[in-house]
Amino acid sequence: MTGANSVLGKVQLILEAFGPDDEHLSLTELSRRSGVAKASVHRLAQELLQWGVLERRGSDYWLGIRLFEIGQRVPRQRILRDAARPYMEDLFQATGETIHLAVPDGREVLYLEKVSGHSQVSRPSRVAGRMPMHCTATGKVLLAFGPRSLVDEVLASPLERLTPHTVSTPGLLLHELGRARANGYAIEYEQTRVGYVSVAIPLTGATGLTTGALSVTAPLYRADVEKYAGLLAMVGRRITKTVSALHSASEL
Repeated sequence: MTGANSVLGKVQLILEAFGPDDEHLSLTELSRRSGVAKASVHRLAQELLQWGVLERRGSDYWLGIRLFEIGQRVPRQRILRDAARPYMEDLFQATGETIHLAVPDGREVLYLEKVSGHSQVSRPSRVAGRMPMHCTATGKVLLAFGPRSLVDEVLASPLERLTPHTVSTPGLLLHELGRARANGYAIEYEQTRVGYVSVAIPLTGATGLTTGALSVTAPLYRADVEKYAGLLAMVGRRITKTVSALHSASEL
């Protein structure tokens, strides 16, 4: 692991000082959040500006477009996203609801892609956003069809309650994971947002291992869980075939 006192460790702390809702931060705020001395932040920021990793507008710093460019080159995520995107659009057309593509990252799910309409709900999800695994449909299906070590890691930490309906005990979570394995999909009722339900299926890569999850999220009053599960299963098989084809092509 990179040490916080090394140059790379300080750069990591500076970049991670930006939260999901931060468009820009001042030098003082970067120093405060990162714990790196203001003079060091200023010096390192000059190099990051030259590399395009940071941008400066006025006296504030913004994350640079270079980070986005590099991120698009990550092969595993790119192949999965490229394979899934057309089918996500088909799912949106068939359901009219929000479609998410997520991958595991630690004890959280990371959203790679999202397709939705113009209307926004409170606390909308976002691409590159994160949510806890234990209370999201995508997270539950990744736990249900992923390695047992991941389940153990999640259970070793407190299960945060996001709503009154969030599963917060290991026994109940394990019961939900068992039901997801039996059904082939996971359901989450109002565990991340009151008034909404999500249905998710696992996505497998070229090796047959679970690499991601695809979900439909809808308001509870109009959700059709069985319909979503059927559409997701059909689309999931097609995405798996496409991922295998893209993976083989990338190795040529």
